[in-house]
Amino acid sequence: MLAVSVIVLYAFGYPLGALGVAAMSPFLLLFLRFAISGVLMLGVVRVTGRRNPTGAALGHAVVVGLLTQATQFLGCYLGLRAGVPAGVAALIIGVNPAVTAVVARLVLGEHLTVRRALAAVLGLAAVVTACWSTVPALAHAGAGIGFTLLGLAGIALGGVYQQRFCGDVDPVAGNAVGMLVAAVPAGALTLLFGASVLHPVQGAVVLVLMVLLSSMTATTLYLRVIGIAGASGAAMLFAVIPSVSALFAFVMLGEPVHPGVVVGLALGGAACAIASLGGRRTPALDREVDEPALPETGTLRSAA
Repeated sequence: MLAVSVIVLYAFGYPLGALGVAAMSPFLLLFLRFAISGVLMLGVVRVTGRRNPTGAALGHAVVVGLLTQATQFLGCYLGLRAGVPAGVAALIIGVNPAVTAVVARLVLGEHLTVRRALAAVLGLAAVVTACWSTVPALAHAGAGIGFTLLGLAGIALGGVYQQRFCGDVDPVAGNAVGMLVAAVPAGALTLLFGASVLHPVQGAVVLVLMVLLSSMTATTLYLRVIGIAGASGAAMLFAVIPSVSALFAFVMLGEPVHPGVVVGLALGGAACAIASLGGRRTPALDREVDEPALPETGTLRSAA
């Protein structure tokens, strides 16, 4: 249920963001989202008696916030502002499972077993299939694609950094720190590019939903999944998110659903299922018999 919640909330956030940037300038939206979420979450930490990170742990939480929030979202929004189509941005961010698997191998020394490689390949196929209609637009994405790749690097590196250094940081407190830190560069970009509000009521409704569902809930749950399943396991959820997001876009924005969305949903589900099989040793799929079983760090299945 934890994994499903992350998928649904993250997928819902993409069409919600489209409604948001139609109502106000994108960097103003991000600044308000980060700042309000951070303040509210600090209040939750205080009321519930959770422990705020201090010392080195606080520094690590700051780095995670700069990577997973500021770098990811500001990079994507800068790319969109430079002319990168939304579908291309979703395709690039959706490559997160494969990139995270490589980063985890290099930084954490995790074995890239046959099972994990198969899950990553299926995840990549799921994203490409779901976003197939936007693939030709890659050739015309322009220089702004670099900003989107920066966003991809942010979420991949942030997940691995979270697993490596923030295992003992409370996810709610850590997310509060990350949001407040991310508000700083978002505020700077707001001042640089200017701020405007075209539809105040729509913007206010979207902002409330983004704060409560995307920033406070979805991000906290994602950090929790990293603590249970590791960065690679958590990133695998992005194999399903583009397809679910396309379904939300159909309901909320009236965008057509292409056949590839359904196929991508099936492939992404298969990728997540294979990634969660660490508890059952299958020689044909996982030949690293001396590798510690995933339940020692957790699996997506254990999250339920």
